[in-house]
Amino acid sequence: MTRSKTFQAYLPNCHRTYSCIHCRAHLANHDELISKVKWFSFLNSDIIFSSIRVNVGCGPAEERVLLTGLHAVADIYCENCKTTLGWKYEHAFESSQKYKEGKFIIELAHMIKDNGWD
Repeated sequence: MTRSKTFQAYLPNCHRTYSCIHCRAHLANHDELISKVKWFSFLNSDIIFSSIRVNVGCGPAEERVLLTGLHAVADIYCENCKTTLGWKYEHAFESSQKYKEGKFIIELAHMIKDNGWD
């Protein structure tokens, strides 16, 4: 029997945070966002983070052919509402793509800005 997670972790209120748009669970703070200039040359609907701190689970890695070649990626999901949010780069097979390893992609359609974005 699987049980749903009954609590959420919260990031400090002093940080601008990104949350799941479906349930408002905190996901990451703005400090973990990677430069849009470097990454957004090939992405227009995703945001890349160096780390995701709370409320995110990671599925098993699988090989996928993406726009930039073959990668081993794992889907990431909101632990609160179980929505698939994006993926984590586990391994890049091309040397020019190694800088992506360990980075997280969250699709804009699944997140919202919270706390201090006046």
